[in-house]
Amino acid sequence: MRVDEQAAYVEYVRSRMPWLRKLAYLLCQDWHRADDVVQTAITQLFVHWSRARAADNLDGYARTVLTRVFLKERRSAWSRNVRLDDEAADRAIEAEDSVTTLAVRQALLAVPPKQRAALVLRYYCDLSVEDTATALRCTKGTVKSQTSKGLQALRKALGGKADELLANIAG
Repeated sequence: MRVDEQAAYVEYVRSRMPWLRKLAYLLCQDWHRADDVVQTAITQLFVHWSRARAADNLDGYARTVLTRVFLKERRSAWSRNVRLDDEAADRAIEAEDSVTTLAVRQALLAVPPKQRAALVLRYYCDLSVEDTATALRCTKGTVKSQTSKGLQALRKALGGKADELLANIAG
């Protein structure tokens, strides 16, 4: 990789790191795992930087890489055998986080990983069904069913206040 390409990569990663960490956290619900997912994703991004840089939407390319890294990690034998629980938060909760946001994030833990990825890509990243299908390497129908099942699991985890809490997040 040429020096100018390396500088462009470093600048991109430096500027997008907070966004990548937040997206990974929404998928993992654990800051330590999110950091691991981001590290793997930016390593893959570095290896394929010339292809990524040529993409029409560099953020979309990075988001897709990050999502695929998360899903691959969830399918690995290590993830099924080792479960690390973060008993104490390693940083203060951001001031912008409300009780509602925290409740929804906690409820996301009850949603299976692929459904969680579909929900995060569709509703947090505001991707279309087609773009989500591309990121998850599945059909549009699978995205729709995973999103529907994910919303059902999220509503179940939130209990009786699901519609009220989800409306607060959306509005």
